[in-house]
Amino acid sequence: MKKNDVLEYFGGVSKAANALGITRSAVSQWDDIVPESSAYKIESLTGGKLKAAQPQAAQGCA
Repeated sequence: MKKNDVLEYFGGVSKAANALGITRSAVSQWDDIVPESSAYKIESLTGGKLKAAQPQAAQGCA
C-alpha cells in the first residue's frame, strides 16, 4: 500500500492520522510504502478499498 494512496483516500495527513488513531508525525514518517501494521488497519477501515498487500509482478519467470 502506498502512502500517497492513503493520503488521497483520507484527504491528507491529519485526517489519515485521526482515522488511524495515531499522530500526524507518525504518518509523516512513513516511507512511500505504509508499514504493514498500519496497512492492515487501513484495509479494514476502508472496507478493502485500499489493500494491505498489493500483488507483486512476476519477476524473471522463464
